[in-house]
Amino acid sequence: MSAKILVVDDEPDLKGLILQKFRRQIRDGSLSFLFAHDGVDALTVLDQNRDVDMVLSDINMPGMDGLSLLGKLQDGDESLSTVIVSAYGDMANIRSAMNRGAFDFVTKPIDFIDLETTIAKTIRHVGILREARRRQLAAERAHASLSRYFSPNLAERLASDGQTIDLGGQRREIATLFTDVTGFTTLVETLDPEVLQPLLNDYLTGMTEIVFSHDGTVAKIVGDALHVLFRAPGEQPDHATRAVMCSLALDAFAREFRQLWNDRGMALGVTRIGVHAGPAIVGSFGGNRFFEYTAYGDTINVAARLEAANKELGTTICVSGDVASRAEGFVGRPIGDLILKGRSEPMRALEPLKPAEFADPRTATYLKAFAMMELGEPGAISAFAGLVGSCGTDQLASFHLKRLLNGTTGIRITLN
Repeated sequence: MSAKILVVDDEPDLKGLILQKFRRQIRDGSLSFLFAHDGVDALTVLDQNRDVDMVLSDINMPGMDGLSLLGKLQDGDESLSTVIVSAYGDMANIRSAMNRGAFDFVTKPIDFIDLETTIAKTIRHVGILREARRRQLAAERAHASLSRYFSPNLAERLASDGQTIDLGGQRREIATLFTDVTGFTTLVETLDPEVLQPLLNDYLTGMTEIVFSHDGTVAKIVGDALHVLFRAPGEQPDHATRAVMCSLALDAFAREFRQLWNDRGMALGVTRIGVHAGPAIVGSFGGNRFFEYTAYGDTINVAARLEAANKELGTTICVSGDVASRAEGFVGRPIGDLILKGRSEPMRALEPLKPAEFADPRTATYLKAFAMMELGEPGAISAFAGLVGSCGTDQLASFHLKRLLNGTTGIRITLN
């Protein structure tokens, strides 16, 4: 390591002595020296040489003395350390210099063995300060970047100690969630920019804050749509529970947000949500100039198709049986065994409910009707008809009633 030292002293002989005593270090490049005759001259030299590591300054000088220079230096570079030179016995000035932030001091006449030791100690201190500052700046930059994707707690962990969590590609069990606003692309074509901007910004801000409150990772935002991951990149034993709870919170926010804009005369569509759990390849993918933390695999495709399935089913949240079986305290209504587009095997799907919704007597009525439909009992039609008659807004019950009236039996549902 090469260190640059500024010597500030009005004694004309000191420069020659310094260059003579440190000639070996100067020759091997470990030390280099600059010189100034007072504080004013020193500030000029420092302004022209931003790579100075250390200042060695006398106290008593014409123009600007060493104590005044020290005060100026303390307002500047935090990693620039100053060693004060003063006459032996001038403890008042030495004490004042140390109180003002000097790192160390040497006395006159200068003992060059002591000076060499002091310089070495000071340069090590400067190196420690600059490394700490470098780490701090790197952490701040990383935190600013990571905060776009990860919850504040996780972003801070990643930024402060990137070794604790692997952002590289790896296969792991995750839960994943997709959201999409019905008809948003068509709506955008009719909106003025001054209307679209606050609408979309407020919506995405609210949605991402909910994701972060559940310690989810925003893998991607495309228009109004969000792709969210749980248990990636950090460990979350309760990732399925978090995904379900997050979906319910997102649904509640989206309903309120939609009603707010509907009241303003804006025909904002329903937000649909799909949730699935399973293995995926997750990590940072991209080129040298761009990367994103995302996930790939069948688990991701299934979650996206469950989100799309809501449109046909009449639901707003559709979760797989894999998520429901892993989510602690899960309550909800079974939708059926779905044959998703591009798949041949059925997948059990459910509509998650909040505890108060599950306790509603209409939920018990639905569960009885669904059980009858699953067993192929003819009374399923009247059971669903009664449910639709008492609650015309129950679109899932209406979906099943239409299926039964069209002659379909059982709970296997092939989606278009």
